[in-house]
Amino acid sequence: MIAGRYELVSLIGQGGMGQVWLARDGHLDRKVAVKLLRPDRAARSGDDGDEVRRRFVRECRVTAQVDHPGLVTVHDAGGDGDDLYLVMQYLDGADLADHLAEHEPYPWPWAVAVAAQLCSVLAAVHAVPVVHRDLKPRNVLIHPDGTLTVLDLGVAAVLDADTTRLTRTGSPVGSPVYMAPEQAMGGPVGPAADLYALGVVLHELLSGHAPFTGSSALGVLHRHVYEQPVALRQVRPEVPEPLEELVLRLLAKDPRERPANAQEVYRVLAPLLPVPAPPRAAGPGVPAGPGGPMDPTRPFLRPYAPWPDRTPAPAGPPLPAVPPAPARPDAVAAAVDEARRLLDAGRITQAVDVLGGILPAATAEHGPRSPIVRMLRKQYAATLMEDGRFPAALPELRRLAEERAAEAGPADPQALRFRYEAAQCLEQLGEPAPALAEYQALLPYAERQAAADPAFPLELRRRAGRLLLTIGDRPAAREVLRRLLHDAERAHGPHAPLTTETRRTLEWLDQLPD
Repeated sequence: MIAGRYELVSLIGQGGMGQVWLARDGHLDRKVAVKLLRPDRAARSGDDGDEVRRRFVRECRVTAQVDHPGLVTVHDAGGDGDDLYLVMQYLDGADLADHLAEHEPYPWPWAVAVAAQLCSVLAAVHAVPVVHRDLKPRNVLIHPDGTLTVLDLGVAAVLDADTTRLTRTGSPVGSPVYMAPEQAMGGPVGPAADLYALGVVLHELLSGHAPFTGSSALGVLHRHVYEQPVALRQVRPEVPEPLEELVLRLLAKDPRERPANAQEVYRVLAPLLPVPAPPRAAGPGVPAGPGGPMDPTRPFLRPYAPWPDRTPAPAGPPLPAVPPAPARPDAVAAAVDEARRLLDAGRITQAVDVLGGILPAATAEHGPRSPIVRMLRKQYAATLMEDGRFPAALPELRRLAEERAAEAGPADPQALRFRYEAAQCLEQLGEPAPALAEYQALLPYAERQAAADPAFPLELRRRAGRLLLTIGDRPAAREVLRRLLHDAERAHGPHAPLTTETRRTLEWLDQLPD
């Protein structure tokens, strides 16, 4: 029994990080799927159990905001004893890997239909923005009606699918066969990494095997970074040329050479989708759809087409401005107290709404530069980051940094912290180059203030080293990390978490050929 509510019935599957069970929800008397994760296996170097639980619940909350029929519904999440648990709707079907094994290789119209459905899911996910990080056939379920459901959204972020962190067997955490080159180099990833994984899946569906395989994880990662995939029409001449070209674009080493987004991929796939047969009178012996059960072409016309890119509506006559109602000091204090109560209860999304709701009125009443408004904005930005709303947090942190620097100077510690948090937002949004530039600009200030905050310059260099790996500058990354290892050993000793993590990253780098 998990959380006093979910009775585990039978094991559905298991892997290195945990298990998935068929369970019964005792409160609502229904079947559910329960995924159990072990915090000790998911923890990064230096993370304790409480930190892993916090990250796990935050990721579940963020990903639960994505509403799409191609995503599994999350019912509950939390911790119970040594386990983290995620409760999801129980779905009937087979995972895409097993389905491919029975129909290897796929008819190319099937592969197009699968990819189109995955594009629709990715378009919704990336709009949040969330990056799946571990898209692969085992994380896709195909139902008897041919529709697909993507699983494990956000779980890879909790498990830290970072190839610089090796297990005791020397294998990286994650799924190396489907990793984009930038992800293989151990840095933060953006939506382009999911598109690369989609390209790997498409190649596997069409050819019967992934484009890059090997006897070791490091060998596979090296091939992702340096080798070119075999063109599909050399293996299957019947594959349409536009489909082959799309797969090669998705598998581009440089993220900037891949399609701009999932909508663009869908637009390329749309002309290749199966054309529905003319309607026929239903009667005995008339099948419900083409191809029999678990045929991924069945859902089309195009019911899974993603929403088109939103463009601004035509400008109309300006509406008269309605000033916000004045915010009394007691109302502001009550809102802050309510936000803190919600944060303590883990209800971060509601705390964001409370703080965002009181800010306009407080600004109108007290002025944008008043201490109470500044305190509210600082708390609001921190809560946006905690809730994973990085696009909204970034401009707020930049404004706070500019205002603080104008008042107290560019070396002011609080101004530096605002800039540092803004750079973290850039990382989360898949913008490694500007994030790296900001960390490098902050480093001289942090080093001059190292006596007051010795951990800050080390953390800036750690993040800079990872981002240099992300953009492919391995010599510069190696130099930054070697100096970081030397200073971390002097400051914290040879077995401290930062020292151990940096040493493992360098060992991983040294195993890759120049």
